[in-house]
Amino acid sequence: MATIKPFKGLRPPQELVEQVASRPYDVLNSEEARMEAEGNEKSLYHIIKPEIDFPAGTDEHAEPVYAKAAENFQAFQEKGWLVQDAKENYYIYAQTMNGKTQYGLVVGAYVPDYMNGVIKKHELTRRDKEEDRMKHVRVNNANIEPVFFAYPDNEKLDAIIRKYTAEKPVYDFIAPGDGFGH
Repeated sequence: MATIKPFKGLRPPQELVEQVASRPYDVLNSEEARMEAEGNEKSLYHIIKPEIDFPAGTDEHAEPVYAKAAENFQAFQEKGWLVQDAKENYYIYAQTMNGKTQYGLVVGAYVPDYMNGVIKKHELTRRDKEEDRMKHVRVNNANIEPVFFAYPDNEKLDAIIRKYTAEKPVYDFIAPGDGFGH
């Protein structure tokens, strides 16, 4: 069984969540991210796709681009657009698309569990994409976007998720980019 742990998340204040929210870095290219973030300095794209802050055509893997990601991440915290929770938590995330809601836990997981197969890989990723995200994690000292894992049926976890999702969520919005509920 994989080892998981709570962590102190960095999250936007409720009133800013829709401005900060973005689609995952790998579902759109640099130009699409630039267009979606246009006029929105709070868009997470400035951290996860920092090449948008450079002239079009800039190599997204250039050292200054990674440095810009770290600079932007720091600025988001300093400006209060991302605020670290005071205590460690497990987080429940729900995503609704096409009328179906999926729930999951956002937790800290151990890389060795992933590397030795305790956490099963759900897709074969290209080495260059893995290197890019590892470098992104290193320069920010944070994993900015969650990695989705599935788990076998577990009534205890399902009961915990049911208990907390019966309450009013901290965030509840429809993302304009994809129409998904979060």
